[in-house]
Amino acid sequence: MITLYGVAISNYYNKVKLALLEKQIAFTEEVLPPAQSEAVLKRSPLGKIPFIKIDGGYLSESQAILEYLEEAFPEHPLYPSDLFERAKCREFIQHIELNVEQIARRIYAEAIFGGKVSQEIKDEVLIKVENGLKGLARLMTLSPYALGDHFSAADVVAWPHFQLVGFATQQIYGRDLVAEHIPGVAAYMQLIENRPHAQLVGKDRAAALEAFFKNR
Repeated sequence: MITLYGVAISNYYNKVKLALLEKQIAFTEEVLPPAQSEAVLKRSPLGKIPFIKIDGGYLSESQAILEYLEEAFPEHPLYPSDLFERAKCREFIQHIELNVEQIARRIYAEAIFGGKVSQEIKDEVLIKVENGLKGLARLMTLSPYALGDHFSAADVVAWPHFQLVGFATQQIYGRDLVAEHIPGVAAYMQLIENRPHAQLVGKDRAAALEAFFKNR
């Protein structure tokens, strides 16, 4: 049995959770926010979430977890069998996380957590996120899924990231940059949200967000 640690407001947590559900892997969840306590650092070297507990120990970093799950549980694959198409899936994931989500998270402090971000950072993030999304649009086929006619790891990753980046940019710039730069993304998001496992993840995420904003 796998234990998934983290919080349901995290897009990276929800990425791993959706993968576990779609691959039909048995797991339990333990609510645990990121922390610098010794107890957490022993399991996740920077105190980040999500991380998982497996028979051999603990594993952190969401993409490393996704790759492990694919190799350890080959049933219900999330990656294409063709080597080039598998590499394209990994390319997509790296692009969306490095050139879109990791850039956009610089404005989360204000968009989500009630802090303040300088105008200089906002301007820089705007340019870089727009460029990243334009590049991502060149990789996506939306036919009807991110990279073709099969649901894949690309969709597991895109769905929670698009949700958060779209929300954050709407809050800061008054514009949903994901909707602006990914043609057809609204229909795509609805397609993913029609999946029962995505609905479960979304329901848990909504409840966690409600509790977070209530207690902030």
